[in-house]
Amino acid sequence: VQLQASGGGSVQAGESLRLSCEASVSAYVMGWYRQAPGKQREIVARRNRGGGTDYADSVKGRFRISRDNAKNMVYLQMNSVQPEDTAVYYCYAHYGWRDYWGQGTQVTVSS
Repeated sequence: VQLQASGGGSVQAGESLRLSCEASVSAYVMGWYRQAPGKQREIVARRNRGGGTDYADSVKGRFRISRDNAKNMVYLQMNSVQPEDTAVYYCYAHYGWRDYWGQGTQVTVSS
């Protein structure tokens, strides 16, 4: 399983950013995790093929996850980003009873 993420970068607080990830398979669950320096990896958002979603409390109302099942794509629309959103963001997929991770894309938010 290959996961190719894109869309990271450096933005100012309050701005928006969109992450994209393409999977090489049709995974039941796709989503995003993040890891800030010195912290553990944490969930940001996940979405299953049926449309069920799961968000971290810290991003509810600001981030929105979507999928294009036909293209095996998952997106994360990040609005009103804050410096605490700074992290490496990892694309995630659950397929064949296993979890897979992409290579990570850096998101840096300055105040």
